[in-house]
Amino acid sequence: MGEVLIDPTLTDREFVFEDRTDAGRKLALLLKELNLENPVVLAIPSGGIPVGIEVAKALGAPLVPLVVRKAQLPWDTEAGFGAVNQFGDVVLNEEAVESLGLTAEEVQTQLTKALESVRRRLELFQTQSLPSLEGKTAIIVDDGLASGYTLLAALEAVKRLKPSKVVVAVPTCSAGSVARLAPLVDLLVCANYRRNLPFAVAAAYRRWRDLDEEEVLRMLQSYPLTYRSG
Repeated sequence: MGEVLIDPTLTDREFVFEDRTDAGRKLALLLKELNLENPVVLAIPSGGIPVGIEVAKALGAPLVPLVVRKAQLPWDTEAGFGAVNQFGDVVLNEEAVESLGLTAEEVQTQLTKALESVRRRLELFQTQSLPSLEGKTAIIVDDGLASGYTLLAALEAVKRLKPSKVVVAVPTCSAGSVARLAPLVDLLVCANYRRNLPFAVAAAYRRWRDLDEEEVLRMLQSYPLTYRSG
């Protein structure tokens, strides 16, 4: 199992961050202490981008938008049963698929929609191809971990880039997601570790809202070390 680093002063607390920018700064404080070699921040849009920018700034690291999309339930766009990355790798929550009674056709339809969304975002963010990470420490950032399935799909993509070390860094996380992900990475950093149920990423933030794609694009354009392919 990979090492897990948390902030014990924030454990099991809610509304500990003002917003995603504040969360990114607090997360960056934990990461700076580690002196990671050749860091590259791979941030998952949309919510992971403002967090990732603050981490990248603090580390003086390049920022790579890592496009992964949740496979949404047909009747609830806020909930999902897995995720897909830009290489077409699919990670399914088989338990959720079975308990929800999703048919094979429904699963395939929702995965196709997710992949179409991935391709559209790749074009928008100009990351159709990703850089090699050989000799680099890959730091995968999102605004939080609930089930962890989106991060699992992100991890599949990052492993293809052959980093020397893989770190997952998030402001807030559930105990279940840590148990699922920590064995698969070198280090998992989570400022606000929560064991209380039900778990919601939004409950860590005093101000929480959805970010639209154009807003995310402006954020990426504002950071001078943002990676773009081509």
